[in-house]
Amino acid sequence: MTQCELLAQQIRRAFEGEAWHGDPLNAILENVTPEQAAAHPVKGAHSIWELLLHIAAWDNAVLRRAEGATVRVSDAENFPPETDASPEAWAKALATTRETHNKLVAKVASFSDSRLHERVPGKTDEYHTFYYMFSGIAQHELYHAGQIAVLKKFK
Repeated sequence: MTQCELLAQQIRRAFEGEAWHGDPLNAILENVTPEQAAAHPVKGAHSIWELLLHIAAWDNAVLRRAEGATVRVSDAENFPPETDASPEAWAKALATTRETHNKLVAKVASFSDSRLHERVPGKTDEYHTFYYMFSGIAQHELYHAGQIAVLKKFK
């Protein structure tokens, strides 16, 4: 197995399962209703819905960077507000996030190991390599999965 395939596996496990830490994001999101997803039970904290859109935005940014684009995530893209709390909109947010995640996993799995230590387009610091970014996106998903797990406890 290549290093990129191993990194893709870690990203997939954070989202889909078989990670040793506990429940993946998909399992945590099971049975979350649109009302629950849109709620703000903790003052000043993002909602489950906002966190999900944030995860999708960063998965998309990493995907585009891996394709060679220089990507800056705007404030509006970073934590986009939920504007339609309907069941259809929630189902679409979940589907879009899963689709973006799957594209990212496929891109990372097919990425060349020889490029892992190249700098990400648009980044000037020497540590911001593709390896750093790919391992970081798995950490990012797990961090927000933990937040979502806590928010889900408020009913």
